[in-house]
Amino acid sequence: MSRVLIAGESWVTQSTHIKGVDHFTTSSYVVGVEPLRKALRSRGHEVTHLPAHLVPAEFPADPSEYDVVVLSDIGANSIQLAPEVFEQARPGADRLANLRDWVSNGGGLLMVGGYLSFTGFEGKAAFRNTVLHEALPVELLPEDDRVELPAGANATVTEASHPALGGVSGEWPPLLGYNRVRPRPETTVLATLNDDPLVAVAGYGQGRSAVFTSDCSPHWAPASFCEDWDGYARVFGGLVEWLAG
Repeated sequence: MSRVLIAGESWVTQSTHIKGVDHFTTSSYVVGVEPLRKALRSRGHEVTHLPAHLVPAEFPADPSEYDVVVLSDIGANSIQLAPEVFEQARPGADRLANLRDWVSNGGGLLMVGGYLSFTGFEGKAAFRNTVLHEALPVELLPEDDRVELPAGANATVTEASHPALGGVSGEWPPLLGYNRVRPRPETTVLATLNDDPLVAVAGYGQGRSAVFTSDCSPHWAPASFCEDWDGYARVFGGLVEWLAG
């Protein structure tokens, strides 16, 4: 059993309704982590979810109580800029540097794709400009890195025997998009999408890091992928177990 922290995978949506001269707003809170949390728990892992709105205040300065940290659809600013730094101009912990060092000392890091992962929508995820970029098994693009696949595309598995894929076999269900990245020379690419890395792994110091460049939940991962496919738990379970060593 591994202790896993998942940061991100939640969001607030606000809508404005305009009816003639009158208007009003409604808000909703959505949690997208459930497919991943369910899959990891089914394999015996202890999962802690830190929703996106709590990340700035509560992301740990020292992640050593966990074996694997998963960053999913949460930008670099939310981790780097704690309230005392952003709102009060007081020095605080550099949590991305601490996370990088924790990986180098034996931790396991997984970044999952989304609009606020890697470089992200309009470059707003911004991990390329941080020290955590060093720990990832891929090079990030300097521009918006999203590739939308509205008709869907199937992954191509390139290293089926690697333990990080959890023994999954057969064709993967289609995915609807991903973040484009470039593998580093020492990286092992386990699966591709449109000839770009989908699953890639590498060592970093004494630790390990991995990426899954598409989504772990809608919208890039439709229900056929994250709910109906028995390979979903194998892939993400295999990644976490490989990262935990």
